[in-house]
Amino acid sequence: MLTIGKRDASGGPAAKEPNGHPRIAVGEENGVLGCAFSGTWTTRTVALVDAEMRKIEKRNNVKTLALDLSHIEKMDTAGAWLIDRLVCAFEKKGVAVEMQGQSEIASILLGAVGDAVRREPESGRAGPPNIVLRALEAIGRRVYEMRDDFLSSMNILGATIGGAQMKLGRGHAINPAAIFNQIDRMGVGAIPVVVLMSAIVGAIVAQQGAYQLNYFGANIFVVDLVGVLILRELGVLMTAIMIAGRSGSAITAEIGSMKMREEVDALKVIGLNPIGVLVFPRLVALVIALPCLTIIANFAALGGGIVAAWLYSGISPSAFIDRLRGAIDISTIFAGLIKAPFMAMIIGTIASVEGMKVGGSAESLGLHVTASVVKSIFVVIILDGLFAIFYASIEF
Repeated sequence: MLTIGKRDASGGPAAKEPNGHPRIAVGEENGVLGCAFSGTWTTRTVALVDAEMRKIEKRNNVKTLALDLSHIEKMDTAGAWLIDRLVCAFEKKGVAVEMQGQSEIASILLGAVGDAVRREPESGRAGPPNIVLRALEAIGRRVYEMRDDFLSSMNILGATIGGAQMKLGRGHAINPAAIFNQIDRMGVGAIPVVVLMSAIVGAIVAQQGAYQLNYFGANIFVVDLVGVLILRELGVLMTAIMIAGRSGSAITAEIGSMKMREEVDALKVIGLNPIGVLVFPRLVALVIALPCLTIIANFAALGGGIVAAWLYSGISPSAFIDRLRGAIDISTIFAGLIKAPFMAMIIGTIASVEGMKVGGSAESLGLHVTASVVKSIFVVIILDGLFAIFYASIEF
């Protein structure tokens, strides 16, 4: 075997570097390429010889690669990987590799790194699957996410309905102060935006209805259109959407920030039930506030409709109210109000589930707040459609 390590590639003595940097001495004779390694081969130092190692890997017309590791003072996985990369490069060319002078620890390290590298497929990373498989995979992932969200929602909803206990495993009185505080924040605080948006929507519905019905000389039916559409559908639906964007996002952000700061875990450590402390007051407040806001939204929307009908169709407020009495009945009012508690429970449950899923980063908080609003609005609209189908089937 070629004797190496006495002289480096430049012909100078292969004396040990005073600072312990890695060093390579290279010699070639009769098709045998010899490399003697010395110094410290660790994560902090291997970058100094990476370029030189790559030049050695590109050498051709080599029959045998002889490596001498007897002068290596210290080596970690980074150094072992660099040497193993050299060995793999020559093995792929069909070159025989001989290694000597390695310590027992170096042999174990080189073997472990080599096994890890060789377990990777030689063909490289597989290409992406075709568009059909990717579409099916995306659908499958969404289905599993829906299942997990449904189970988490049922867990939170069941724990909330089963008991508002503040202590784990024990009954405890409900805290009215927390509930009223949440009603003030989610209900009273939302009145201005709900009134403004509902009045505008009611006015738009009346204006568009008057514009279309004017062709048939049926302007008075604008009252029927506004009354039935607002009281049965748009009043509660628009209110629920606004609450999902305003209060649902706030619930997710509040619970998520507590999760990030490990306050939820702290509640468990001191024996408190996080669902009873955090979720129950917010859920009860939403169930109480949303029907009340729906009633206010109905009045605001009808007020906007009265103004628009007066301006565009010349229907006076008194005539509008007289016609409205004959166009609607008590079932029309309750058809919309019955939906409100169910929508409130959906918004509060989805917001709480997304809040509990927040990780430890601000990015995670933003993603789950967005997901909370989108999912809440989507499910609320689906629920409204299901109620419409149910009402039609029972002729309500």
